[in-house]
Order: sequence, then C-alpha cells, then structure tokens
Amino acid sequence: MTSTFRRSPLALAVLGLLEAGPLHPYGIQRLIKQWGKDQVVNVGQRAGLYRTIARLEDAGLIAVGSTERDERYPERTTYRLTDTGRAAARQWMAEILSTPRNEYPEFPAALSFLPVLTPRATQDLLHQRRDRLARRLTELDAELASEAEGHALPRVALIESEYLRAVTQAELAWVDGILAALDDGSFTWNREELDRIVAAARDNT
Repeated sequence: MTSTFRRSPLALAVLGLLEAGPLHPYGIQRLIKQWGKDQVVNVGQRAGLYRTIARLEDAGLIAVGSTERDERYPERTTYRLTDTGRAAARQWMAEILSTPRNEYPEFPAALSFLPVLTPRATQDLLHQRRDRLARRLTELDAELASEAEGHALPRVALIESEYLRAVTQAELAWVDGILAALDDGSFTWNREELDRIVAAARDNT
C-alpha cells in the first residue's frame, strides 16, 4: 500500500510529528503553526489535515491510539505512528533529499508566456514581485534571528527557513537582473514572436 501512497508535505509532517508520540489532529495543526512549519506545510484548512490523516490511516501508516474525553472539549481521537509509517517516512525523506523533482511551480509557467503581455506591463508586475520578495527576505531574516526563552534556536530547527531565504535571495537577484534588462531594452519582445511560436508548433503537429 505504501508504494502507491501519494506522499505530500502534509503527510510527511504528520508522520514526522508522530515520531515523538501520539497526537490528535488539532495538536498536529497547532504544533505545525507554533514551530513555523506552516511556511512549508499547508495546514490552513483543517479539513485537508483530516483527509490526509484518513488516507494515512487507510494505508496503515498511522493508527488510532486512543480517544480523549474532556468536558471542556469535544471528543478527540489521537493517532500513533506504525512501524510501516516510520519506514515510509524514512523512505520519503531519502527520496526527497536526494532527488530534485520538477514540481511545476506557477512562476516559471507564467514566464514561459511573457509574450502575452507587453514588456512594460511585465516590468510593472515584476517590480511588484520584487517588492514582495524584499519584504519576504526581511521576514526570513527576522525569523532566523529568533530565540526561544532567550536562547538562539539550533540551526536544524530553522533549516527550512534558511533554505527559503537562499531561494528568495536568488530569485530577488534574478528579478533585479530582468528588470535592468527590461529597463535598458536589452530584453524585449512583441506579440508577433508569440504568434510565430504558436504557428511553428501547429506546423509540427
């Protein structure tokens, strides 16, 4: 079953958190947010978390541990990691860390159709993106300098933020280069170029 299970960042996060012991779904969501892992794992919708937990349980990667009852809260089911789930988490980590994968992000897809816009419109939009990237870089710098109870956090606790900062900084530098090329006219295009590309593609079909 694990060979056909479609992994996801959220599924990996659930297995990773359950390494430390049983948790209920609310506790999983709260820990992901408290530790800042919601920058790389989407837990905005609790329904998505519950669907992921159900899939993991169906695949035998986690199992019901117990049901907590408290007059102050609704009944809560806790989940524990199975041996199969522990092995799957390590297999996923090995595959993800060792092998780059094309995840088809939106930004490169939009770049591939720049001739749909004018160079001026593209320049205006990329200026907006540049401003947002700069703000994001400042936020990541603040996070990397954060402390817990007066002590600097160990590097491993913020390693994903360190990666995100490096990626953001690289993208910011690239966008600056494109904006400079648009400004001096060394990078430009017109709608006819897109029409020629489409026509050539039609001829080859």
